[in-house]
Amino acid sequence: MHINLKKDILPHVISVIIFYLIVLFYFSPAVFDGKIIFQNDILQWEGGAKEIIDHRAETGEEALWTNSMFGGMPAYLVSFEIAGDITNHITKVLTLGLPHPINAIFFGMVAMYILLLSFKVRPEFSVIGSIAFAFNTFHIISIDAGHNAKIWAICLIPLILAGIHLAFNQKKLLGLALFTLGLMLQLKFNHLQITYYTVIIVFIYLIAVIYENYKSRQLPEFGKVALILVLGTLIAVGGNISRFLSVYEYGKYSTRGAPNLETGTNSQAGLDKDYAFNWSQGKAETLTLLVPFFYGGGSGEALPENSNTEAALRANGVDNAQIRGFIQAAPTYWGDQPGTGGPIYGGAIMIFLFVLGLLYAQKSYRYAFLSITILSLLLAWGKNLEWFNYAVFDYLPGYNKFRAVSMALCLALFSIPVLGALGLEGLFAEKFDKKTLKNLAIALGSTAGIALLLAVFAGTFGFRGAVDLNLPDWLVSAVQEDRKAFLRSSAFKSFIFIALSGALIFFALKNKISIQLAGLGVVILLTIDLWMINKRYLNDDSFQINPSQQFFAATPADKMILQDPGYFRVLNLANPFNDARTSYFFNSVGGYHGAKMRRYQELIENVISPEMNQFIQKAQEGNFDFESLNALNMLNTKYIMAGEAENAVFENPLANGPAWFPSRIIETKSNDEEIKLIAEINTRQEATVNVQEFQNIKTGSGTIRLEQQSPNQFTYEVNAEAAGLVVFSEIYYPLGWKATINGQEAEIIRTNYLLRGIEVPSGQSTIEMKFEPKSYFNTKGINVISQYLWLALFLVSLFFTFKSEKS
Repeated sequence: MHINLKKDILPHVISVIIFYLIVLFYFSPAVFDGKIIFQNDILQWEGGAKEIIDHRAETGEEALWTNSMFGGMPAYLVSFEIAGDITNHITKVLTLGLPHPINAIFFGMVAMYILLLSFKVRPEFSVIGSIAFAFNTFHIISIDAGHNAKIWAICLIPLILAGIHLAFNQKKLLGLALFTLGLMLQLKFNHLQITYYTVIIVFIYLIAVIYENYKSRQLPEFGKVALILVLGTLIAVGGNISRFLSVYEYGKYSTRGAPNLETGTNSQAGLDKDYAFNWSQGKAETLTLLVPFFYGGGSGEALPENSNTEAALRANGVDNAQIRGFIQAAPTYWGDQPGTGGPIYGGAIMIFLFVLGLLYAQKSYRYAFLSITILSLLLAWGKNLEWFNYAVFDYLPGYNKFRAVSMALCLALFSIPVLGALGLEGLFAEKFDKKTLKNLAIALGSTAGIALLLAVFAGTFGFRGAVDLNLPDWLVSAVQEDRKAFLRSSAFKSFIFIALSGALIFFALKNKISIQLAGLGVVILLTIDLWMINKRYLNDDSFQINPSQQFFAATPADKMILQDPGYFRVLNLANPFNDARTSYFFNSVGGYHGAKMRRYQELIENVISPEMNQFIQKAQEGNFDFESLNALNMLNTKYIMAGEAENAVFENPLANGPAWFPSRIIETKSNDEEIKLIAEINTRQEATVNVQEFQNIKTGSGTIRLEQQSPNQFTYEVNAEAAGLVVFSEIYYPLGWKATINGQEAEIIRTNYLLRGIEVPSGQSTIEMKFEPKSYFNTKGINVISQYLWLALFLVSLFFTFKSEKS
């Protein structure tokens, strides 16, 4: 094998260096100063995962259940590691030691570069598409918010498709290895919505492949490759089988599963439509792909000096501190969504190249990536295109499990760079003639021309947003003028960047400059464009030395409760069900997670929230009515926090404790009847049991004491005067929890709508409850074997690939 260093190696080394340098310098505070992005979602995750991480560090065992959030839930939804898992080492090697999560951006560039090379796009054009894909505002804003798993999952899409494409183009082993790696890592990051979108991309691509194979009468060859890829899918799933099965079996018990109540809730499985479609893009908002500030940017956007808003505030006598606060986070966004961190923008230059792709890319791939783009836009419009999206939501299997449909734009942010790079490659494969000039003019006119028209006629738009109803008229007028200025400035910039890129391509076509120089010029223009926009949302101020140290610094309220060594739960009245900071220190009634248990969510909506609001109202009048806290008492809520001060902590003397003998059992026949009773009964004296599921349950009497507790295990000592039901303040989950009484297996029943109950014999006994889900214990060995199987496959594929190459 003869390798030409300058031709075969150097361009790729330079490309990877460009990617590395972009990440290195954009995220320099993280790389050089050891700072961390202040990511709210990650800090919330850290709070919810604290018990799990501590247990792992102290015992070397995996906590499969956590008591720190929502009364208790499976821990593999929060933090999950498997002994022998090598995927963390793989990602560290592939991202050249860059820290998490910024290594995802680097990997996304490399993955897209590999994909474009597999389509035979030359390196200088592949770099353009790679930067546009990974360095877009959607990724940067998402990282700032802490959506790290989502970005990693998206950045693995090109590697998955690259493997598939190579497998169908005479590189079966290498393609299989790359496809398996990409899918295995994507499943590890466990963002099923992005994996769902990935399946859509692959499905549309495969239609194009089937069409090409049909034309060339090679459908049997398609079948062979498809079977090989099925093998790769099995290895990828095997490398995550414990995580996959655990999450899958939990799904039907989570808020993504079917409701348990017939009244006051959506009757279908999955999410409620209003919730799922709350973040729907406006149809015109798609123009932010071309002009980023078409809709004003983010919900809180910094205004330039001497803005119209600042002048209006000064003219109306607002003090300087308030002026500074307002203009640093002005309500510039006037689109259809309830709020947004910023526009979804991948570079106006890439939209220009995308149009070239529609003109010059190979027909089957042109239609495939155009279809992906169109579908992406339709899905992102959500409730603004009801006839389409409501039908998709109701009938497309699994789609009703996902929310934030604007996320579907990740499909377009993937397909646009691919088709743009293919178009650029196709353009330079043609001879330069009048047709070329015409097509170039079409691409420039439909992108730079539209941007220029938007800049010139910016004043024709209304610029009125929903937030304006909360502002005085004199301020609304000023804000609207600034929105207009945002649009006009942004549109002019898009026009200039497209025009300059078009000029570079034109001169390269005319042989006035080299293709490499033109490609480098477009890379620089694209990077500058995206860099300037991205820095508005994630800049040096976004980094801190140790944000978690500040976020989790114990308050006087925390310190007071920490003096109690007992086992109990805490309710923080400050946004309890969207906050996991409390979980960092205590077992919390609330928490922060996108997939709570369905029964717990139903209890929150129907009982806990009304109880909490009623308690607050009475407490403000000086009446601390702990007796009315029926649900909170049964959850052993011993402390209620109303602030950070020590005197903002209220001890609940009527919390039921870890376990108790109820003196009366109320038989129910439906979930609706049972949950209604929880709001009415004294849960210390009475318990409900659904006789449709559990029968012949009797009351008992005696005492019970919690002896030992860890995430996966509870041990109780019982002294029963009469045999009967014991109610535990622990959340009932039918899969994995096993109970024994003096070593003999005992049934765990569901009582009080979502708590555990066990019938105990008279006399003294020891109850042990252990969480041992089969989905984990029966499959963890398969995880490790599958990952090493992939490693062997990858090494073999490299050997045969290099062996077969002639040049």
